[in-house]
Amino acid sequence: MLNNLFQDWKANKGNSKGRFVLLNFRLANLIRKRKLMFLFLFWYLPLYRLFIEWIMGVEINWNVELGRGAIVYHGQSLVIFANTSIGSNCTLRHSTTLGNKQLVNGGVTQGPKLGNNVDVGAHVCILGNIEIGNNVKIGAGSIVVKDIPDNCVVVGNPARIIRRN
Repeated sequence: MLNNLFQDWKANKGNSKGRFVLLNFRLANLIRKRKLMFLFLFWYLPLYRLFIEWIMGVEINWNVELGRGAIVYHGQSLVIFANTSIGSNCTLRHSTTLGNKQLVNGGVTQGPKLGNNVDVGAHVCILGNIEIGNNVKIGAGSIVVKDIPDNCVVVGNPARIIRRN
């Protein structure tokens, strides 16, 4: 259990804010998966909301699937909606949104699916039920609304591939 809670610890060496945010997310996620709702609703949910969302300005929904070795730099204004999937060894920076899109009928899509080793720059929006491949770098300020294949560098609004590795 402790191994699961500290799975991002090494990746965030020297980044105490990233360690704090991810440790608390992992604890919230663990409580949710173990269905300890009494503990979650009356003890941990208020603390998580107070410290992580309100004070630190980071919204990572506890239903997010987040792979090992995640890195969160700065954290401020990072928003990750429910039903988003993020692979291992991904880097997320401040003012970034990974979210769903509202459909014409009023419903919403699933969140995006990021592969392994994805590096997301600051001020990026990744919206909708799209897939980002492995080993992708997304430049700062990009708006991603379409699938991105493996081993690419993308930038712009809308994001476009500028290099394939």
